[in-house]
Amino acid sequence: MSQNNNTFIKNLKSDLPASVVVFFVALPLCLGIALASGAPLFAGLIAGVVGGIVVGTLSGSHIGVSGPAAGLAAIVLTSIAALGGYENFLLAVVIGGALQIVLGLLKAGIIGYYFPSSVIKGMLSGIGIIIILKQIPHFFGYDNDPEGDFAFFQIDGENTFSELINAINHISLGPTVVALLALGILLLWSNYLVKKAKIFTIIQGPLVAVVVGILFFYVFGASGTFEINASQLVSVPVPEDLNSFLGQFALPNFAGITNPQIWITGFTIAVVASLETLLCVEATDKLDPMKRVTPTNRELLAQGTGNMLSGLIGGLPITQVIVRSSANIQSGGKTKMSAIIHGFLLIISVVLIPKLLNKIPLSVLAAVLFIVGFKLAKPANFIAMFKLGWKQFVPYIVTILGIIFTDLLVGIVMGLVVAIVIIIIESYKNSHFLHLEDISIGEKRFKITLAEEVTFFNKGAILKELNNIPRDSHLELDVRPTRFLDLDIIEILDNFRHSAIDKNINIKLVSERGTAINPESFAGFFNLRKT
Repeated sequence: MSQNNNTFIKNLKSDLPASVVVFFVALPLCLGIALASGAPLFAGLIAGVVGGIVVGTLSGSHIGVSGPAAGLAAIVLTSIAALGGYENFLLAVVIGGALQIVLGLLKAGIIGYYFPSSVIKGMLSGIGIIIILKQIPHFFGYDNDPEGDFAFFQIDGENTFSELINAINHISLGPTVVALLALGILLLWSNYLVKKAKIFTIIQGPLVAVVVGILFFYVFGASGTFEINASQLVSVPVPEDLNSFLGQFALPNFAGITNPQIWITGFTIAVVASLETLLCVEATDKLDPMKRVTPTNRELLAQGTGNMLSGLIGGLPITQVIVRSSANIQSGGKTKMSAIIHGFLLIISVVLIPKLLNKIPLSVLAAVLFIVGFKLAKPANFIAMFKLGWKQFVPYIVTILGIIFTDLLVGIVMGLVVAIVIIIIESYKNSHFLHLEDISIGEKRFKITLAEEVTFFNKGAILKELNNIPRDSHLELDVRPTRFLDLDIIEILDNFRHSAIDKNINIKLVSERGTAINPESFAGFFNLRKT
């Protein structure tokens, strides 16, 4: 028992400071995603709390953090209007959560294992870059687009790069100065102070930066040269009393259960939220210093439970989120307690100190996210992927560009398509080997050695080589390495056997016992002389 207590205390020393950092990262994102989704601001906080406490408790992920997802903002925005009200949309969230539970019971979590490593790494680097690009306007105190809108085409009518130009042309002195001050504290903390004393690993740099930001606002930012206005601060709803606080929760409209559009929206939420979660699980497992593996089916069950609860009390849809998860890892989080504590910090702070939270400059939080983004998209990552060769580097880069110029899911699909094309090309090349040998003057001998597995992907390559074999020649077909031969290939070879007679091509099949060729399907070919 004492050993377990010691382990818990040891991990808590890491998890508690990390949870504070995740809290400061999650707070503006919960609010911003709600605003981008056209939902009540409190709905984003509900999703953050449920994602932290409920999903964090049920999940098998040690370092993943769940909450409202930027990738679902566009779906939420259009669905609220299409379904005729927020209460109808909440019913769709509940249905989506129930469907996720069904997916978990059906063991659909295995889907997450079929995404290539190059695409997952591209996702991490792409998100890192987009975090930095999206936070630059907040850093300089000018951005009409809410936090959490990571799509290229923004809801404020701008795009990622036009917003950067606007920000540079409208730099606000107060937010910029405090952001530079916060960035300096973060760099000093991570590169120097943490190496000097243990206290600097317990008290995290982002917490100090936020405290300095609040003090800066009280001393300089209320008015004057370094003014920071309300639009440049965190904006947590401030209830007047208990009744107004409880009034921020909402219930689904269960009367709409027979509406097919609500079911379609619920299905969409289930599929997109599950896919985002599984991708994030793969990514966070790669970032985990301890290389632990998250049980994906259990994750779907946890996410489904969280979405059902979030929808029942008025919250947005939930997924595991890479921004919060990576902030957790980078801050030293060891176990799921970090995610759970961050959920409690969200609800406690919103209830007890909402006015103090509303004094935090967004530019300070932008500085915190800069560090998160840079660690995800370090130049060393690009160099490492380049050294692995073009087959890894091309899907990696395509995924990054797709995320930057479209959105997360589209970028991942683009990278996945490129990776599949590369696999098909390599399969085309590696299906066989063709050797040309001179055995006597004026006579040519060809040898084709089939690979271990030959599928319909290889039809084109094999057909091309067979058609190029000239008349009056010898072909040795070596199938000894082959363990699986697709029926399409068997048919090609059987057809070639007949055409070879007309072209006076002498065929010799080299095989051995155990070769996985169906003798019945390929009986004619096996009548050839074997050695």
